[in-house]
Amino acid sequence: MTGVLGLVNRTLLALAGLLLLAAAGSVLTASRPLGGRHAPLLTAEARQRYWHAEGGWWWAVLAGLALCVLLALWWLAAQLRRPRLAALAVDTGDGAFAVLRGRALEEAVAAEAGALDGVADCRVALRGRRDAPRLRVALELEPHAVPADALAALAGPVLTHARTSAALPELPAEARLKVTSHPARRVT
Repeated sequence: MTGVLGLVNRTLLALAGLLLLAAAGSVLTASRPLGGRHAPLLTAEARQRYWHAEGGWWWAVLAGLALCVLLALWWLAAQLRRPRLAALAVDTGDGAFAVLRGRALEEAVAAEAGALDGVADCRVALRGRRDAPRLRVALELEPHAVPADALAALAGPVLTHARTSAALPELPAEARLKVTSHPARRVT
């Protein structure tokens, strides 16, 4: 139910934003304030009076507006971001179900993948729906690591162990690999 409400929230937010953008565009292009369509927004007298006023308050106003736009864009991006999966229902085999926390599965996969040879750091996020979960794994490899070996070890034992422990027939995963930077050696 939360996914449906989130979808409705994002849809209504997008529609409200488009409506406000269209209204602002029509006001600015169709009828300039107090002067008609072909009149400039600021007359020469207003520009002389306000732009050359004492102090830098125009720059403070512009900086405040820019900050408001950046905060609005950040909030919009946060609204569009997909949340993590909170829990999974695991079939116990006797007709009952147990609840497996999503964070617990993420931490177990991250610990197991982080212990692989050549892996410096690992972050895991469980996404999707309860009936179709998927993993997003970010591996940070050490400079000497072979990416193909790390990926094979992740796809093999680590994901197989996660699948069997959560009683899932399949658990798709997306892996992103990144090599850590190391300081250059000095030759003397």
